[in-house]
Amino acid sequence: MSATMTAVDVPPPAPEKRRVRLPWRLVRPAAAVLSGALLYLSFPPRPLWWLAVPGFALLGWTLRGRRLRAGFGLGHLAGLGFLLPLLAWTGEEVGAVPWLALAAVEALFIAAACLLVAAVSRLPAWPVFAAAAWIVGEAARARVPFGGFPWGKIAFGQADGLFLPLAAVGGTPVLGFAVALCGFGLYEAVRVLRTYRATGTLPRGPLAAAALSLFVPVTAALAAQPLVSDAAEDGTATVAAIQGNVPRLGLDFNAQRRAVLDNHADRTEQLAADVAAGRVAKPDFVLWPENSSDLDPYRNDDARGVIDRAVRAIGVPTVIGAVLTPETGTLRNTLIQWDPERGPVATYDKRHVQPFGEYIPMRSVVRVFNKNVDRVSRDFGPGDKVGVFDLAGTRVGLATCYEAAFDWAVRDTVTHGARLISVPSNNATFGRSEMTYQQLAMDRVRAVEHSRSVVVPVTSGVSAIIRPDGTIVRESRMFTPDALVAEVPLRSSLTPATRMGPLPEAALVALAAAGLGWAAFGAAARRRRTATT
Repeated sequence: MSATMTAVDVPPPAPEKRRVRLPWRLVRPAAAVLSGALLYLSFPPRPLWWLAVPGFALLGWTLRGRRLRAGFGLGHLAGLGFLLPLLAWTGEEVGAVPWLALAAVEALFIAAACLLVAAVSRLPAWPVFAAAAWIVGEAARARVPFGGFPWGKIAFGQADGLFLPLAAVGGTPVLGFAVALCGFGLYEAVRVLRTYRATGTLPRGPLAAAALSLFVPVTAALAAQPLVSDAAEDGTATVAAIQGNVPRLGLDFNAQRRAVLDNHADRTEQLAADVAAGRVAKPDFVLWPENSSDLDPYRNDDARGVIDRAVRAIGVPTVIGAVLTPETGTLRNTLIQWDPERGPVATYDKRHVQPFGEYIPMRSVVRVFNKNVDRVSRDFGPGDKVGVFDLAGTRVGLATCYEAAFDWAVRDTVTHGARLISVPSNNATFGRSEMTYQQLAMDRVRAVEHSRSVVVPVTSGVSAIIRPDGTIVRESRMFTPDALVAEVPLRSSLTPATRMGPLPEAALVALAAAGLGWAAFGAAARRRRTATT
């Protein structure tokens, strides 16, 4: 009886708790995706620019010592983690297929860059070569296919960051290189410290590489601060940016052409009334957005009359964004300099038209995947002349919307004498997405890169007036009619970035090539030693 009672009184053993662990083979792929997500989170509208540094550090851990094929695969995962959320706005009105296809293709460039990072990751001072390899990927992505797609350059997420002054030193390549170098250097520093804790020895070479990778970018950014100035070298100009808004969101805004034109004309006439009443200063010139008149004023007398009345009311030169529709040939995305007395006196045709937006490459193939291509029933063609207008004595450089992503398209307006830059844009098709904030950050980087005030008139997104130091002095709200007026400094000096143009990028590509050559030589030497033993 007692034995039975004892058996009954003994409690059953507690069930063993199972720990859910991620299989080791999935850790690096997960880390690759997370590194890309951190890069995405470093971009506006979030003020988290510093997340790019740990993002690159995690990417360095993911890639260091990997084989080339693994580096490519992990890099593609990192690219998807970065670009899928960053470019979500591209599917705002046309569906998921174009967005996913674009992100997947662009991620291949990041995959190729990460393959190069893996190749150089065993070299002494590997963070330097790895950061240069990243810039190689960005350089390729900015050129091919169809003229390239540089959206998402790491530099464009640094408008609020510590490293921003480096844009004036060597443009977006040097700025992006510094961020990547600091991130890879951070990982190398952690790796060296872990080695020290495990072995008690401090490897001097890797320690020096880590220290320099962290110290040099930060020190260079601080040393470049004097290049960032908003002093008025050539006086000032009072500028006005008109945001007329669109009646409704979406691709069908093009069917609302007269309403969009009327909105911008009405807002300009209201500005004229405010000037007459003394509520705001009279601008020296007025800037309308891209596509503010999709009715060709050269072929449509009604549209011409609307524009002419608005410009006469404000009484100063005005730049109109129009679609020109010649009888034959391609359409033109054109900016027109409109004089209050003489009417249209000069034009600038957008030089880098957007593939799959303003023209459709391989139309018959693309139509199989998305019928929206037929909304672009007639392709736009590119212009071939640099856009610089003389507006009331101020030379204003013009880069239309998408062109601001390309280094050359902004730089050559400055080298052709621009004292101020205008980036008229239309983002009505992208709704309330992050696109307008990403573009605004890009424009702020360009302001510092070339030490110019930048004016961004937008149909319905966030219009802004930016000083040469990258600070925003006037800013609109999305889908809200507005007229931004501000006095901005005019500058004529050229930054090192403007003077050197593509040379810094070429130097970084050469640095990456040198690292790859060194890595290949070392691998060949190891194979020879193995063969002789």
